[in-house]
Amino acid sequence: MDLDRRSTNLLNEVVLNPGLKSHDLQRKHDLNRRQLKYSFDKINDWLDSKNLPKIGRTRQGTFEISPVLVSTFLKDHAPVQGTIPSEQERVLVILLMLLSREEELSLLHFTCILNFSKNTVLNDLKKAQMNVNRYGLEIRYSRLHGYLLEGKEFSTRQLLIKTINQCLSLTNGKRYLEMAAGLSEGEIDRFRQKIEDVESELGLKFTDDKMESMPYILALTLKRIQQKKTIEPFYVHYDELSDTKEYRATELILNDVGYIPNVERLFITLHLLTTNIYFSENWTEDFIPNLRKALGETLELFEKRSCIFLKNKEQLLNKLMLHMKPAYYRIKYRLTDVHEMHQTVSSEFSELHHITRQAIQPLQDFFGQPIPEHEAMYLSMLFGGWLTKQGDSLQKKIKAVVVCPKGVSISRLMFGQLNELFPEFVFLESLSIREFMTYPLSYDIVFSSVYVETEKKLFIISPLMDEREKYRLRKQVMIETSGFVPTDVQLDQLIQIIGKHASIKNKKALTVELGRFLEPENGSSPGPWPEAETPELSDFLHEGTIQKKRKAESWHDAVQMAADPLLANQSIQPSYIEAIHSLEEQDPYIIIGSGFAIPHADPEKGVHRVAMSLLQLEEGVRYAGNHVIHTIVVIAAPDKYQHLKALRQLVQLAQDKEKALAIRQAKSVSDMASLIETHAAENKTT
Repeated sequence: MDLDRRSTNLLNEVVLNPGLKSHDLQRKHDLNRRQLKYSFDKINDWLDSKNLPKIGRTRQGTFEISPVLVSTFLKDHAPVQGTIPSEQERVLVILLMLLSREEELSLLHFTCILNFSKNTVLNDLKKAQMNVNRYGLEIRYSRLHGYLLEGKEFSTRQLLIKTINQCLSLTNGKRYLEMAAGLSEGEIDRFRQKIEDVESELGLKFTDDKMESMPYILALTLKRIQQKKTIEPFYVHYDELSDTKEYRATELILNDVGYIPNVERLFITLHLLTTNIYFSENWTEDFIPNLRKALGETLELFEKRSCIFLKNKEQLLNKLMLHMKPAYYRIKYRLTDVHEMHQTVSSEFSELHHITRQAIQPLQDFFGQPIPEHEAMYLSMLFGGWLTKQGDSLQKKIKAVVVCPKGVSISRLMFGQLNELFPEFVFLESLSIREFMTYPLSYDIVFSSVYVETEKKLFIISPLMDEREKYRLRKQVMIETSGFVPTDVQLDQLIQIIGKHASIKNKKALTVELGRFLEPENGSSPGPWPEAETPELSDFLHEGTIQKKRKAESWHDAVQMAADPLLANQSIQPSYIEAIHSLEEQDPYIIIGSGFAIPHADPEKGVHRVAMSLLQLEEGVRYAGNHVIHTIVVIAAPDKYQHLKALRQLVQLAQDKEKALAIRQAKSVSDMASLIETHAAENKTT
């Protein structure tokens, strides 16, 4: 007997996560209790037919999974495979058949391959047409030639690459590719060896998912070339690509396939250039003139806009070069939507992403066009991971690595999510499977989207976790590593219980007080602010941290006066003010609006906690030549994220002429605090 798709998915989930409960599965898969019971009855019948232990239930409502079943399941390194293709899978098979056709395709060809009725296949063909519309292509039928894919060959190649990548992400993807495209395993192995030769030639390592897809892409591309379906000349600069190592590497791939038009060689070269890599021996080489300079300016602007000082900037610059080389060609030749799926930055990264968007202006000037949103998101994730990593103590904290075969975008998303979810840990690297197998550094925990062989604690996770999954994972990991339920998990439960029976006037204050109360219980500090509720501008700037003065004798005196409240509440040491004074005075980047400035320095110079203070001068003080500053906000930011929401709100306030003027004309500190509180409330982020 075979399992249907729903039962297959349910079996995969409970084996990987036996802590799930029935209502979790019902909610996720939109099932009622009867449907769920029916599926598990079918699953147990199937397991029994395979001589495998059945799945039981505990009194707590979780699933009882035999170690024998887990071991059998994980050793296969793949989920249990269903046999009935979904609509998405059928559409991909149809597209693959159209992309690789060597004969006239009739409706009978599709029904025989898919084993579905004519009506179902006709409906699938309509869905396939919707997929190809965005590429300017059309699926057409004629009695003489059967079903054809018509349109520009360059667009067809874009569709080919996207379809192969999508297909390989499916459980049965390889089988569908070989079945629909007529590719033999030996043929794919031959191209895989060629790609490994290219890695050696170029001194780099492609990401696992690209290494998986490239042999299929090359095989089908060459098949189309041999069928005389060659690409038309496109807007590519021959001199720019022909001088690259990738162009020379293309010769390795094509050395035994006969005549290949030059434009096709350029297309394959471009594909190599735009393919993500995990490692390069030559990552410090300036491949593209002035790219390194633009990235350096981006880092400087990021520091100015975020009020965060980056450590080991040269190392970070090298990582940016590694990412931006393929991104350069993707953006320049408008191939970004072909190679990467759009990912959404989590809400926790919204403030960081906002600042990153401002900081990449030098890159946009270099490209001569806007950076696509998802490319900017990857940069935000890279900055976020770097900020979390810098300053962590490797000796005192649990060290973790993240393993993901799905490439840069997904692995960085996982890396960012886990960094935020486990601030107690040091996350060393995001690794491909091949990198993980030879990783030299010591670590304690492995988080992976697939099963990997390791003697350390392994937690298999979804690349995109919802809040419930994050909650369960954090609880499970902390119990296994520390032996207690973490304070923040307890806090979340306590706040929910209190909210059911009482009216909470100030949730943030209650969370802080409860955290302080619970902290001695296990020694795990929840931090001064809940992660999901970073401070507003009004949390920093209030009557206790705002001053209104007539004038200051100099910029030096103005900064000293502005910082007095932070000295008084012991947020900073005098050395921090000295550090601000020692910086270059003619730096216009600290000016964020007409008459607004935000002096700040390296937090290691004497910052105790996140804080801000504001000084309003009736008579402005001169700064950086012709600038007259009336509003000075001193920012102390040892924390990497908690000040970002308030900083964004401050920038919005400074750049709103009416509100900035209202602050300047306010008659009292109380009026200024009220204006700031109103502005913060109007500009909350979710």
